[in-house]
Amino acid sequence: MPKKFFVLFFIFTFFLTAGAGCSFGKPIQLDSVEVKDYNGEKLGSVNDFRENSIKGVQHVDINNYHLDITGLVGAPQSFTYEQVKNFKNYQKVVTIFCVEGWDVKILWQGFLVRDLINQAKPSSTANTVIFTAADGYTTSFPLKYFYDKDIILAYEMNGATMPPERGFPFQLVAEDKWGYKWIKWVTKIELSSDPNYKGYWESRGYSNTGDLNKPY
Repeated sequence: MPKKFFVLFFIFTFFLTAGAGCSFGKPIQLDSVEVKDYNGEKLGSVNDFRENSIKGVQHVDINNYHLDITGLVGAPQSFTYEQVKNFKNYQKVVTIFCVEGWDVKILWQGFLVRDLINQAKPSSTANTVIFTAADGYTTSFPLKYFYDKDIILAYEMNGATMPPERGFPFQLVAEDKWGYKWIKWVTKIELSSDPNYKGYWESRGYSNTGDLNKPY
């Protein structure tokens, strides 16, 4: 491959994958020791990820943080960090696959997205869920996705509180989806009737469904 072409290809790939939360840097400091395996499954590490987000790592002030559930709902909600953590929590091992070609298997802990949605009493006209992050990044999913699968919004990974580099306070564990759908630093969940809504990378040509078994 000619050197000039290789450099251009690398730059193109780097920027296209930036919003995925998918460059390796210095080791991340955690509040506890990482779990290395779970029920016989060997896990990856918090430090195995890449960080190419659209505006860099976001440092959310948890004292002023609220997770808003808005849009086509009968009872809009605005949860503090601690209020969200009071929801029933779940653990599951899920692998994130980035379009750059790397993947990491992690034990995630969090709560079901549908439990949050149910608290807000979704309208019968809602069919789409739009997520917004602290840096303005957005992505969307069919509402049905969260009722067909136990999709969690995670606050811990490998037994440690999720660090800012990985999405503190919350990252969506978008099972069966490419990494750019795994939105970090989630601040808002909006119910919509627009199934064609396109998020940050989707509006730039990436697949709107983000399904792992299909091209991105």
